[in-house]
Amino acid sequence: MNKQLGKKNRNVTQGIFKPKNSQKYIGAVPIYRSTLELKAFRYLDNNPNVLSWSSESVVIPYVSPSDGKIHRYFVDLVAKLKSKDGNIKKLLIEIKPEKQTVPPIDTGRKKQSTILYERYHYAINTAKWQAARAWCEKKGYNFIIMNEKHLK
Repeated sequence: MNKQLGKKNRNVTQGIFKPKNSQKYIGAVPIYRSTLELKAFRYLDNNPNVLSWSSESVVIPYVSPSDGKIHRYFVDLVAKLKSKDGNIKKLLIEIKPEKQTVPPIDTGRKKQSTILYERYHYAINTAKWQAARAWCEKKGYNFIIMNEKHLK
């Protein structure tokens, strides 16, 4: 079902996903870049309420807090779902481990370089998500961040 693209390190898997329900997938070959993304792909592919989905098909400009320049944010997933009341819901979905979705905490046990790294990436992610929410508001989508708790 899934072909490895290359390396598997630190328990992170990357590869090409072959949808069972290919009529629902829109776009080029879906490539997952983490185990969480693979779980999300499987969920979207197998969920009968998902009408269509795609991977990295929406690109949103955002201003990076690190350099003040405009960068491109490739959102992980886009999906259209049929809700229980029959309405269609359009989602923009980011996949992240939960610890990357909350502000980093200095417990006193981390190296200074680790703390700076976590703060830097959290600031970048926050800027991306703010731009995604604004994009969604204009386009009639909902923005959600899924983590390992959602993808059990």
